[in-house]
Amino acid sequence: MSIWDRLGDFVTRVSSSASSGVAEVVEAVRTVFSGDADLRRRVAFSVAMIALSAKMAKADGIVTQDEVRAFQEIFEVPKEQRRNVARLYDLAKRDIAGFETYAERMAQLCGSGHSNCLMLEGILDGLFHIAKADGLVHEREGEFLHRIAEIFRIDEAHYQSILARHVDLGAADPYVVLGIERGKPFEEVRRRYRKLVSDNHPDRLIARGLPQEFIKIATTRLAAINAAYEMIERGLRHA
Repeated sequence: MSIWDRLGDFVTRVSSSASSGVAEVVEAVRTVFSGDADLRRRVAFSVAMIALSAKMAKADGIVTQDEVRAFQEIFEVPKEQRRNVARLYDLAKRDIAGFETYAERMAQLCGSGHSNCLMLEGILDGLFHIAKADGLVHEREGEFLHRIAEIFRIDEAHYQSILARHVDLGAADPYVVLGIERGKPFEEVRRRYRKLVSDNHPDRLIARGLPQEFIKIATTRLAAINAAYEMIERGLRHA
């Protein structure tokens, strides 16, 4: 049985709850998948992405077809299971609990408890991917994403690096992506780049047991890191 078949069973269980709020969603993930840690990680990641993208849409006030396509780029949902994803999305969107409550509970469900948690960074990357799908991260979306990062305990410098991977910040952009100050010796830039490549290599992430959907996001992240390094290297070569 695929993750999406299991998610369908999960959505049916949650939808039958009298209150069907964030507490029921989180508790259902914990109990339904308690015997399979790998599947629980995958489902938890998927539920967090679906629920928080729904909350982001509510904050922004509109869902575009570009955003729907961006979501589908992260998750290859079988046609017969899309209705269940939509049900979970709608459940989160109409839940009276605010997005901060959702973010806090999803952080407890998916996170390591440490700052700059890799899994939570992946969720934030996915939300950025969806937000920018229409060509622009709108002001309300930007405020939403920054607050999510705070709740996820992603520090400001690290958040700026994530932001720079998705939004053009001007001339400082490649340095911000790598999280290193402009003017540092090139050898230091290269060491920083190699560490980021090592930390975000898909094979290493798979070995850590991270869900396949996370790997897709990490591959895009790695492409942004490579592009930033090449830009810095090219600029220094022609200086």
